[in-house]
Amino acid sequence: MSTDRTRPAGRRDPSGPRSVPPQRSRRQQPHRPQRPHQWFAERLLAVLSGQRPVHWMLGHTIGEAYDQLAELAPSTPLGATRGSRPVLRHCRGAQPATGVVEAFASIAAGDRVRAMAFRLEQGADQRWRCAAVELGGERLNAGAPGPR
Repeated sequence: MSTDRTRPAGRRDPSGPRSVPPQRSRRQQPHRPQRPHQWFAERLLAVLSGQRPVHWMLGHTIGEAYDQLAELAPSTPLGATRGSRPVLRHCRGAQPATGVVEAFASIAAGDRVRAMAFRLEQGADQRWRCAAVELGGERLNAGAPGPR
């Protein structure tokens, strides 16, 4: 038997061994960049859970959104519950108009689940900025007491 043969002895097909495409795991799949609303949901969660300071969102907000966050963040409404760090469960967005995304997310911390909604607007520089934030159905108004 010759050592330069690639097919088993006795095999007569001319194609030789067939290559089987490798199974692709999640790690091998190309990384899809996050959509703007997913990226903002993670950032808002970090601020409203006390993991990041409010000024972390300074260049990413417009209008009253920064004031809303600055008023609410000290009370950390999405903070840890019984030692469980809050995590983003789901985040979905809809585009009611060009350059606008209205999104909602569910946040879990221990056995509690909270809802968060926010609005993003795309500026002339093509950057997305948060324009409004709501938690659990209550709008976060600057100067108003936060939900307890």
